[in-house]
This record gives sequence, structure tokens and C-alpha cells, in this order.
Amino acid sequence: MLEGIDLYKKYGTVQVLNGISVEIQQGEVVSIVGASGAGKSTLLHILGTLDTPDTGSVRLDGIHISTTSSKEIAKIRNEKIGFVFQFHNLMAELTALENICLPAYIAQKPKVESEQKAMELLEILNLSHRAGHLPSQMSGGEMQRVAVARALINNPSMVFADEPSGNLDSKNANELHDLFFSLRNKFGFGIVIVTHNTELARSSDRVLELRDGRILI
Repeated sequence: MLEGIDLYKKYGTVQVLNGISVEIQQGEVVSIVGASGAGKSTLLHILGTLDTPDTGSVRLDGIHISTTSSKEIAKIRNEKIGFVFQFHNLMAELTALENICLPAYIAQKPKVESEQKAMELLEILNLSHRAGHLPSQMSGGEMQRVAVARALINNPSMVFADEPSGNLDSKNANELHDLFFSLRNKFGFGIVIVTHNTELARSSDRVLELRDGRILI
């Protein structure tokens, strides 16, 4: 489903990735761990098409990203990839339902169809009572679950999560972790998670540990 081949990335004089190659299978949950500065988020962003490597290539669902136009990459990102970040990044002026629907609207899907799918996701996440609420009217855990629903609205093949529970208390963090696995089982997408949470990493199908821009064997 997802392959990164011999990835190198430098920022200024700092070599962040040093020839990383990795494969992620359909439906697999993979955690990326390592000390700060090891290159975890950089690898996640390159695999998720948010950044480009200096050398090396990324292939998603058989498509070589490095030889694809930026317009087509944006389309692929919208249709095949979902993102969940440490901070929910919800639009403050939009309701939970509207925030979830944004990627579907960008994909020019019908409004009624998009809202129906969003409500189904809210029901699955036990948030249907928050559909008309603004982010300021929800708790941190609720906002992050809305962000998860937004990541899933277009039925992605892969979900990328960068420290998704890093801004939550332990109770909400554990609930979010359980949610990732139950949604994976229900919808079959793969998940790549950058995390410092050892419990979450141990629960994953596979753990990749980075050190000095390389995967430890």
C-alpha cells in the first residue's frame, strides 16, 4: 500500500533522514518512535506527501508520488490520505459537522452525501450530540475525535497521525488509542503513528525506531 524507498532529507546543514526504506501494508498499524530530532515527523510528512525527500521516492497504492504533478498529489492526498495531528486544527467558526465535511467538500462530493457520512462517523464516535457545536463548546478529547472523523470522511487508504494523543490527558489518550484500532478493524485503512506513548507503540502491529535519521534493525 505504501512504500518509501531510500529517503534522504536535509534541512540546512542538518541531515534528518539518512536513506530510510519502509513498507506499510494495507490495514497495518505502524508506530514510529525515537528521541526528539530523530526524524520521526519528517518521515511521516514525506510518506504522507506533505513534504518531499531530497532523494528517494514514495509510492502510494501503486502511484509514484515523485513523478506526479503537485495538482495530482493534492488530489491523491484528499482522496487517499487522512491526517490527525497533536492539535486538532479544527476551524473555530465551523461546527463539528462542518469541520468533518471539509475534505469531502474539497473533493466536490454532494453536500447531502457528505453530511450523511459525517453524521454516521459522529454516531460511531459517540459524538452525534455535538454535530452542531463549535470547537469552543467541546472538550479536548471531543475535538480530537472530530479531527479523526474529518480524517476518515473520504474513506482514505492510509491515516497518518503525528502525536495524536500528545495534547490529551491519560484517560482521553487511552480512549483515542482504542479508537484508532477499532476504526482500523471496521474500515480497513492503514495507520502510521508518530508517538512518544510507549503503550500505544506496544499495541501497534509493528514499531519502527528511528535514531539519527535511520531505522534501527
